[in-house]
Amino acid sequence: MGTSRMYADENLDTTWQPIDLGEHPDWLEGFDATKVRFAIRQPHVEQDWHAAPQRQFVVVLSGGLQITYPDGSQKVFGPGEARLMDNITGKGHKTIAAGDEPCITMTVALADQEPRIGAI
Repeated sequence: MGTSRMYADENLDTTWQPIDLGEHPDWLEGFDATKVRFAIRQPHVEQDWHAAPQRQFVVVLSGGLQITYPDGSQKVFGPGEARLMDNITGKGHKTIAAGDEPCITMTVALADQEPRIGAI
């Protein structure tokens, strides 16, 4: 299980950073949310380049979710991992369910939609 944040850097390229909750006490205070929804991503169906549609947390409930970044690097997020999607500007990222199983996610839309550029 882990916590991370995807964001656009100064060149508006999407990247990610692990978040140590001990170093970010504001995360422990909570985020105001507006909506929760669930999704099933079928395997072998890639979503092409896209930025996040809004500031949101995406939590993988089962399966794996592979993200491809503009530099070509890839990361697979597994069950229990929560990502803050702050990359609502720029080129974005590609997404595909990792492996042969569907990936089930929970998305929590945040009330604060002010974009944040760069690492925190």
